[in-house]
Amino acid sequence: MTAELWCFGESGNAYKPALTMELAGYDWSPVYVDFFGGETRGSAFRALNAMGEVPVFREGDLTLTQSAVIQMHVAERTGRFLGADRNQTLRWLMFDNHKLSGQAGPLRFMMNFLPPEKRPQGGIDYLAGRVRAAYKILDGHLADRDWVADRAPTIADFACCGYLFYPEPFGFDRADWPNIDRWLDGIAALPGWKHPYDLMPGKPSDRAPKEDQ
Repeated sequence: MTAELWCFGESGNAYKPALTMELAGYDWSPVYVDFFGGETRGSAFRALNAMGEVPVFREGDLTLTQSAVIQMHVAERTGRFLGADRNQTLRWLMFDNHKLSGQAGPLRFMMNFLPPEKRPQGGIDYLAGRVRAAYKILDGHLADRDWVADRAPTIADFACCGYLFYPEPFGFDRADWPNIDRWLDGIAALPGWKHPYDLMPGKPSDRAPKEDQ
């Protein structure tokens, strides 16, 4: 049975379970969500997920939301990427959710997907400071290790990298964080790795206005 993941390419939170499934060899397919067209605010999507968020995972009668929950399900089903110490894996999943992606996602949205006149500079400055603090923690943690929670890659790695492969600027420059840079190279070298825009449908250029021919 093929699992489905409601997602779109610009969502780092959707990228986390999509990457986990891809690297674990899970049978899955993406279902494109037109976030910028307001699909997640519609009644059909809210019937699927009352929280109005991607990702949404469906496999038979099972429906899951929240990226970490989906990642855990895939890791437990496949026996891959859970790590030797479940508590350490969960620790870094929570760090990502609360400190890293939880700040980087809104910051990236404000800086790249809101019209310039609607960008709240105070909010941007606040989130940028929070994100830099999270980068510092992650970069220091990776100073003497290759992976976040174990000696091999886990879903914690695929969570923490959720927003860090995107090209749009939001206060993250890999050159400023050499240990994170090396770690991201290690993730990208894993067999089956794909960039979020190659793994999920929907990217900024798809929404760019086309010039008249």
